[in-house]
Amino acid sequence: MPAAARPRSPAVRLVVRTKLGADLSRGVLLARLRAMTSALNLGDAELSVLLTDDDQIQELNALYRKKDKPTDVLAFAMREGSAPRHPTERELLGDVIVSVPTARAQARRARRPALDEVTMLLAHGLLHLLGWDHDTPAKDRAMRAETARLCAAAEAAGRRPPRPHAASQHREARRRKLH
Repeated sequence: MPAAARPRSPAVRLVVRTKLGADLSRGVLLARLRAMTSALNLGDAELSVLLTDDDQIQELNALYRKKDKPTDVLAFAMREGSAPRHPTERELLGDVIVSVPTARAQARRARRPALDEVTMLLAHGLLHLLGWDHDTPAKDRAMRAETARLCAAAEAAGRRPPRPHAASQHREARRRKLH
């Protein structure tokens, strides 16, 4: 009898095109993203995240939203419609783009760590990829509550030692073999 298929964990691709600083570790951000996708039960999904600067996000905001100014977060969903996918393919959620300088400025104004602000923006963008919106007071309250839940899950993940990613384990095993 074949063993039960192990559920796949979400594939999170994090691209950094700006200076993060010591307070925004790529590893911590990935751990937080994985905790949020886990809290949403997105076991077989794929998500791309770009951390960028104000110039690039302004360019994208102007191109796609016709707003020629920087913004804190953009989300481009791939989930629209109900096109069937092959059972072995991951579900493509879309892209979340965060301006690190704008997030830092907002964090300073709110008197909170930049990591918490970036985490909140990632959660907000992720929810938009899943169809959440804040265009009515009721939807806004619900989205804020869900964002807070995801941020709490992300922060809890940051307090545990990170679990090595399979690729990291493979590289480490190869390194040990070579030495």
